[in-house]
Amino acid sequence: MSNFNYPLNFLFKISTFHNDFTIKDSEDRTLFYVRQKLFKLKEEIMIFSDESRSEQQYSIKADRWLDFNANYTFTDHKTTEIIGKVGRKGMRSIWKANYNAFDRDGLEDYKIQEDNGWVKVGDSFLGEIPILNILTGYLFNPSYTMYDKEGNKVLQLQKKPSFFGRKFTLDKLAEVDPKDETRLILCFMMMILLERERG
Repeated sequence: MSNFNYPLNFLFKISTFHNDFTIKDSEDRTLFYVRQKLFKLKEEIMIFSDESRSEQQYSIKADRWLDFNANYTFTDHKTTEIIGKVGRKGMRSIWKANYNAFDRDGLEDYKIQEDNGWVKVGDSFLGEIPILNILTGYLFNPSYTMYDKEGNKVLQLQKKPSFFGRKFTLDKLAEVDPKDETRLILCFMMMILLERERG
């Protein structure tokens, strides 16, 4: 799939034990339904065409059970072909989130960087204060920018104010090769699942 109508909205469900979310385009059409398998030693994510979960399109699997320096492989469910990977670089990600995107041949071609590490610090600090901790979702809203090999900004994911951190918006900042676009959106799917777990 390509030629997405941006911005894309990532909306997490809060009425389920699963870490599920829906991705819709600017016209409110569902593009993907993302479900994270629970109680797995290795991360495993299933991506469906909609909430009915009748048609699986992609899967994402970790290559190890500890997620520091883990790579997450994207597989086309119908063809079983690997279409790319995303990896988080352990120690660098403690301050600001940093992820590298790889093509089907394992070559790094994009990277994602958290824009402001102080947002995470403020969120963690206020989150420890009783009563005030319910405000963190409104006051601290991180953003993550994807860069190509030339250092150009191409995509940006921003958290929107909410009590439960439910909504994120993905904007296109520059043209992206259509053959890469789905893979790059998969990178953001995996990244946001990992970052939400960290608070």
